[in-house]
Amino acid sequence: MMDERMPTGLWVDALVRRAQLAGSAAFILARGDASRGDVLVKVAAMGKGARAYVPGYSLEGERSFVDLRLRGVAEEEGEIDAYITRARDRDGDLWVVEIEDRDMRHFLTEPVETPEESGA
Repeated sequence: MMDERMPTGLWVDALVRRAQLAGSAAFILARGDASRGDVLVKVAAMGKGARAYVPGYSLEGERSFVDLRLRGVAEEEGEIDAYITRARDRDGDLWVVEIEDRDMRHFLTEPVETPEESGA
């Protein structure tokens, strides 16, 4: 579940807008619950691979994201798309946002745990 203070639909709109203002393309591929759905963010570098980020929460309940490479998902777009399909099958309220950015920027303002930060 996303932060109670901001409805998920509004949060997603802000993420899409940040990406667009930076010159990237961003699309909502799947809409979930407008007020409380989780969000999966896919970043595609158009032929150079892809990454995906899923919600993760600190012990204090702060919203954050986890790079799926930490969960063994490769940077192949097909593998990420298969993960997204399975995730949507499990959670019909899951939002999916795809960002196309040649520099693989995710535009998340929340903390993001990556393999580079975790030493993995």
